[in-house]
Amino acid sequence: QHHFPPQTWSSSVNEANKRALVAWVKETGIELVQINGQRRYGGPPPGWVGPPPPSGTEVFIGKLPQDMYENMLIPLFQRVGKLYEFRLMMTFSGLNRGFAYAKYSNRRGAKEAIAVFNNFQVREGCAIVVCKSTEKCELSVDGLAESLSQQELEAVLQRVTSDIVSITLHSSPCQRQAQLAVLKYSSHQAAAMAKKALMEGNTRLKGMQLKVQWLSPDLKRKLQSSKEKLPPSGTHRGKSPRVPKVVPPSPVPATVLGCLNALCQRQRLGPPLFFTRCVQEGPSGWLQFCCRVVIPGCPLPFTGFTWVRQDGPSRSAQEEAKAAMALQVLKLLGESLHGIGANPLPFPKSWGSS
Repeated sequence: QHHFPPQTWSSSVNEANKRALVAWVKETGIELVQINGQRRYGGPPPGWVGPPPPSGTEVFIGKLPQDMYENMLIPLFQRVGKLYEFRLMMTFSGLNRGFAYAKYSNRRGAKEAIAVFNNFQVREGCAIVVCKSTEKCELSVDGLAESLSQQELEAVLQRVTSDIVSITLHSSPCQRQAQLAVLKYSSHQAAAMAKKALMEGNTRLKGMQLKVQWLSPDLKRKLQSSKEKLPPSGTHRGKSPRVPKVVPPSPVPATVLGCLNALCQRQRLGPPLFFTRCVQEGPSGWLQFCCRVVIPGCPLPFTGFTWVRQDGPSRSAQEEAKAAMALQVLKLLGESLHGIGANPLPFPKSWGSS
């Protein structure tokens, strides 16, 4: 991650527009942050109070001229509503990749953007496409070895992605003697970053090349149908059927984070978003994290501090902090914690919503 201006820009490409962008940033004081191939404004913007906007507030912007930047695009899209976030996909040379995402503070802004800017000519002969963002959160990863264990897959995913909610393993419908994993993330942005990391990292597991795609509705129905058609265990003779296995990311986060996700889904609060930052190192490997949980249906975020220690190589200290956060939020929301296999971690008495 680096703040504007990015050092990877090629100085010989699109020089005039880059200078105009730098001047605009200095003049407005706006902050742009580039992370893994996308440059972002906001998320949240300055002065924002409360949870992120609900689903249905983001639009996809396509067919952009590759030499056009935020100094032209952000003021344009702000004409129809307040922007919560603007993300422009970038190449290593500093040109954009021809598409972006604009997330508004409410659904009305997104609808206005589609009505006003779809087929709008940003310059002569260059009409852009603006439509509702699908905000997909699930990936399919095909080509996994049959011998691949849950722990091996989880360890790789924790190294290269974040904010994963669940992993489901199936027999691959396209490749013999292979598995397919369905990965569900906490948000579209987390899923998009994971897809980019897995594809561009040329990730291999046990020598097999992975095929990473958005989970299509057809494949999702096919996997669900094959699962429903499986006969009860013990009714087959001979070769056992290959049964899909639901694999949680890890024992503690699966139970605690799973309970929090289930509660939010049951109460229609929206998926919880986790923000963690290590603020202090203590003796014997203990780390203090500043933690925040944003639940779209709750008026205020939950914030606090916790000390954690990495519990073996399979789970990072950040994952431990997320589990501790989820445990405390469940307590504050009055959820029964009976049967949740998590070690209570030390949160201050002042933990609460703020």
